[in-house]
Amino acid sequence: MSRAFPLAGLLRVRERAEERAASELAAARRAEQAVRDRQRATREALAGSTLPEGTDRLAWIAAVASRSSLALLLQEAENDVALAEQHVAEQAQLWSHARREVRAIDRLAERHDETERALEAHAEQVTLDEVASRLTTETTRTPGGGA
Repeated sequence: MSRAFPLAGLLRVRERAEERAASELAAARRAEQAVRDRQRATREALAGSTLPEGTDRLAWIAAVASRSSLALLLQEAENDVALAEQHVAEQAQLWSHARREVRAIDRLAERHDETERALEAHAEQVTLDEVASRLTTETTRTPGGGA
């Protein structure tokens, strides 16, 4: 019977950490997409806003104020996109690190399994050799004892 991998508990902990990092990366990417959507909508609203034609001063002032607000919102959205991109990059780096840690212990587990299989194969071969040796010894003896 083979021995259990001694670092199995650590491997499970690292796998959970990697899963958590992957989940956080996915959430960061969703948040980044939401910020990009808001940026695009603000940009489209700004591009679609026009100054009124005519001499109505209040309408013109309101349109200028609206465009100014949209421009500020667009600037804020662009800043948010940059922050979201940075957050995604950080989360990707954390996930990559967690994945490397899992992979390192996973390689050790694979080596452990290979070693255990080799030990089991060796033990089986020793047993087979012993059985073959006994059979050879028994068949070479003369019947009746001979002394």
